[in-house]
Amino acid sequence: MYEYISSKALFERAQKSIPGGVNSPVRAFKGVGGTPLFITKAQGAYLYDADHNRYIDFIASWGPMILGHANKKVVKAIQEQALKSSSYGAPTLLEIEMAELMKSMVPHLDMVRMVNSGTEACMSALRLARGITGKNKFIKFDGCYHGHADPFLVKAGSGIATMNIQDVPGIPSQASNDTLTCSYNDLNELQNLIDQYPHEIAAIIVEPVAGNMGCVLPRENFLQELRAICHKEDILLIFDEVMTGFRLAPGGAQEKFKVQADIITYGKVIGGGLPVGAFAGRKEIMEHIAPLGNVYQAGTLSGNPLAMSAGMALLSQLKNDPSIYKSLEEKTTYLVSGLKDAFQHSAIPFTINQCGSMLSIFFTGSPVHNFKDASASETHRFSNFFHAMLKRGCYLPPSAFESWFLNDGITFEDIDYTVHAVRESLDEIGL
Repeated sequence: MYEYISSKALFERAQKSIPGGVNSPVRAFKGVGGTPLFITKAQGAYLYDADHNRYIDFIASWGPMILGHANKKVVKAIQEQALKSSSYGAPTLLEIEMAELMKSMVPHLDMVRMVNSGTEACMSALRLARGITGKNKFIKFDGCYHGHADPFLVKAGSGIATMNIQDVPGIPSQASNDTLTCSYNDLNELQNLIDQYPHEIAAIIVEPVAGNMGCVLPRENFLQELRAICHKEDILLIFDEVMTGFRLAPGGAQEKFKVQADIITYGKVIGGGLPVGAFAGRKEIMEHIAPLGNVYQAGTLSGNPLAMSAGMALLSQLKNDPSIYKSLEEKTTYLVSGLKDAFQHSAIPFTINQCGSMLSIFFTGSPVHNFKDASASETHRFSNFFHAMLKRGCYLPPSAFESWFLNDGITFEDIDYTVHAVRESLDEIGL
C-alpha cells in the first residue's frame, strides 16, 4: 500500500542528516518562513511536490530550464550517454563540440574551459585575471553574487542577503582584504575606488544584469562605460553570465548590450540543468591557463559527458530556433503587464524590473537600481505574498532577493491564471 509522505515530514527527517535540512541555504525558506517544498518531479512548466500539489514554476531551477522541465531532447541525450558511462576522466569529442557550439553562439569567444559549477567558474576567472595582470585586488558590486568562494562573500547578494548574514565566519581576513566593493550602477563611486588603488586592480567582476538582489538592470550605458573604464585603467572585465548566459540572447548579455567582456563565466544552462560551469574568453587570455600557461586549474569531472550531452541538446535548440527568445520575452512582458495592473488596483507600493525572461517584484514605490534600493523594499510583505501565491499553485523564488525566471513551457493560460492568483493574493495580504 502506498505510504503518504509530506514535505513537512521530509523536512523533519532531512534536518537530522543535512545541516538545516537543505543543501543550499535559500531552499530552507528562511527568507519567507514556513516549510520548504520537497519536489518529486517536474514536467514542462510545472513542479510537483511530495504532497501531490502542482505548481507553475517561476524559478526554472534558478535559470537553466529555459525550455521547461524534462525537455525530450535533453532527456534523450542524457539517457543515451548514460549507457556509455557517466564519467571517463579523459578527453571526449563531446567537450570539443560543446566548446565549438558555445563559440558559434557567443560573440568574441575563442576558447572555453569547462568546470563543474558557477562558483568554480568565477573563482577560476578571478585567478586567471590575477595571473595575467600580476595584481591582486578586484572590484565587485554590492549585492552581486559570484558563488561562495572566499573572496566573493563580501557584500554578496543571494542567500547571504536572504539570511541577513553580515560577516561570514571561516574566511581569513587576507582572503577578503583584496575584495573592493561599490554600488551597482554607480560609475562615480567605481572610479573613486579605482583612483584609491592605482595600478593594483586586476579585474572588475559584474553580473551584467543582476539576479541575486532581485532582477536589477544596468542603467543606460553603464556596461559600456564599465568597458571603457577597464580599457583605460588596464583592468580585465569579467561578466558573470551564470544567469544571463544563453538566456537573454544566444550570445547572452554581451550580445544584448553589445559589450565585450574579457572573461565570461557560465553555469546552469550549459549543462541542461546538470552540475556544470565554464569560463571563456579571447585566445590571448585563455592561453594563460595550464597546460598552455602557468595559471593552474583542474577538475576530475570537468567536461563531464552527461553534462556536455545535456547542454548540447539544450543549446542546439536555442541556436536552431531563435524564436524561443521572442516567445519567452513576449510571455514575460505579458506577465509583467498583468502584474502591474493587479498591483495598481491594490494600491500596494511596488516596482517591477524586467529584462528578457527575468523579472522581480519589489514591494517599494521607488525605483530599484542597486542593492541599497532592493534592501529598502518591504521584504516581510514579500514573504506574505510568496505564501499566498504558493497556496494558489504558483512557485516563486523563496526570497525577495532572487530573480524570477520564466521557461517556455509556460503558456499564456498559465500566465492568466498567475495574474488572477496575484490579484487574490494582494487582496489577502492587504495594506
